Amino acid sequence: MEELELRREMVAACRRMNDIGLNQGTSGNVSARCGDRILVTPTSLPYDEMQPEDIVAMDADGHFEGQRKPSSEWRFHHDILSNRRDVNAVLHCHSTHAAAMACHQLDINSFHYMVAVAGGTNIRCAPYATFGTQALSDSALKALEGRKACLLGQHGQIALGSTLKQALALAIEVETLAKMYIIARQMGEPPVLSEEEMGRVMNQMNQMHYGVTRSPS
Repeated sequence: MEELELRREMVAACRRMNDIGLNQGTSGNVSARCGDRILVTPTSLPYDEMQPEDIVAMDADGHFEGQRKPSSEWRFHHDILSNRRDVNAVLHCHSTHAAAMACHQLDINSFHYMVAVAGGTNIRCAPYATFGTQALSDSALKALEGRKACLLGQHGQIALGSTLKQALALAIEVETLAKMYIIARQMGEPPVLSEEEMGRVMNQMNQMHYGVTRSPS
């Protein structure tokens, strides 16, 4: 993908996640791999004002260039894309139900088979760390080991994808699962599927090249 097209897609993804209520204000952020550089959204710029030229380019050492400063969360974007060659896009948002679970530092366990779309038997919640710090990045990386999504304690969620479209779709699925889990827990702690069953689910998903199909529209 041409860099300008990728920048336009990043702006569109940011606006879309606010339009559908996945995020509020300027609290979320997005990044994407572009050759040997990382493109990341700027800090404190409303998405309806953001233009492709506002996206910040960052090199492998974390040095950035552009008219604006990168998101305060640039560290975990940089570290995830540097350490996960299977990932080309990172989306972070403060979706309501995922953030509510994160405020209780709860994992989303295998109460529902669709938890497997995030790559494992649960969606982990990383321990709290101050926003924008290396400690938060380290915590997120650990929670994302073997996973494509995680919650951040007292914060929000991160979703990964090979494309921005996939990352956005996964973030929607994580928010949906968090909402379902909160509702299910009102009737008592729901039973969980066994690791063996989740293994079968993941194997079947892999064989079918199963991906997140919930539409962002």
